[in-house]
Amino acid sequence: MTKNDLFTGIAERYAVSPDYPWRKLPDACVFRHRSNRKWFCLFMKVSAHCLGLEGKSVLSIINVKAPPEMIGSLRSIRGIFPAYHMNKEHWVSLVLNEVESEMLWNLVDESYQLTK
Repeated sequence: MTKNDLFTGIAERYAVSPDYPWRKLPDACVFRHRSNRKWFCLFMKVSAHCLGLEGKSVLSIINVKAPPEMIGSLRSIRGIFPAYHMNKEHWVSLVLNEVESEMLWNLVDESYQLTK
């Protein structure tokens, strides 16, 4: 999945646009509920080493909230890691071009519901 596919899909599904809250991170953005302003998805680019991977490549990732009882099993799936820079008991990081689209959308939907 590409960044463009993600942003378009979120706009169509949830009728929200990206919010860019950090001046120092102009590419990082969050997607918030319109009613309570809570984040349900965070997009950013990180170095592979930030996820515990070797190499210097830059990866496009999203962080989504998941039920704590699912976190361990989710991390065993290719492209899903402990959340970068967020609570690792409640959030996971997904590498956009590694996680299958159906799985990614299921997790974004779950995050949306958990943060209502």
